Amino acid sequence: MGPRALLSPGVLVRTGHTVLTWGITLVLFLHETELKQQEARGELLQPLLFILLVLCSLLLYLAVSLMDPGYVGPDPEAPSPPPQKEPKEEQTAMIPEKTFRLRRCGYCLLQQPLRSKHCRSCKRCVRRFDHHCPWIENCVGERNHPLFLAYLAVQLVVLLWGLHLAWSGLHFRESWQSWLPHNGLLFLTFLLLSIFSTVVTLLLASHLYLVASDTTTWEFISPHRIAYLRHRPDSPFDQGFARNLARFFCGYGAVPWEVLYAQEEKGEAV
Repeated sequence: MGPRALLSPGVLVRTGHTVLTWGITLVLFLHETELKQQEARGELLQPLLFILLVLCSLLLYLAVSLMDPGYVGPDPEAPSPPPQKEPKEEQTAMIPEKTFRLRRCGYCLLQQPLRSKHCRSCKRCVRRFDHHCPWIENCVGERNHPLFLAYLAVQLVVLLWGLHLAWSGLHFRESWQSWLPHNGLLFLTFLLLSIFSTVVTLLLASHLYLVASDTTTWEFISPHRIAYLRHRPDSPFDQGFARNLARFFCGYGAVPWEVLYAQEEKGEAV
């Protein structure tokens, strides 16, 4: 690995995330928080559980950050990666000809399947493109979106627990001049955890809302720029709360988006 690869944005972001995570964890263990008190009493269950949750969040982060989000390959007719499945014969027969036309990407010159978009940061087209996340330095798309939500959920638990631990170590009985040198780092950690907890909470809530209505962030923000949404009030792929969640997390009843779009168009025409 050359110097340029070591200084690439992805390596720097992932290294920064890892260092910050373990740095905050170390601060919580070094100050007079509940973790340190439990450790001093020999009660190791909660400290070990906290470490395991931090490690789990880091592993999920690296998995989401490093995995293929669903890049469009050179063959537009190839089967889509999970959770998409090949359409059944009767479903394929329902698709009227010329209902829609595949768009050719102006950057990589590939035909884009429905709901895919070219990411300028990754320089690739991504299936069911949601957004490019600078915090993971990767796109969130068809393949890693469910894992991205799992990462957010675990990360939120860690952040809220860390926020509680940081607060447990802040004692305001001393004067400000004598308190700040001993608790300044822990207070800074508390502020960082407060900001991160708020951001992750909003992000997780917004993604769960979009998943429940089968809409991506890109489709929600820019429907006027997307041909299949430009003149529609809602998503043509929405099959109801329960089916949307089952298809997203488990791949249950998943079919290509072209089939759902054609079925929706046919239903409106009738």
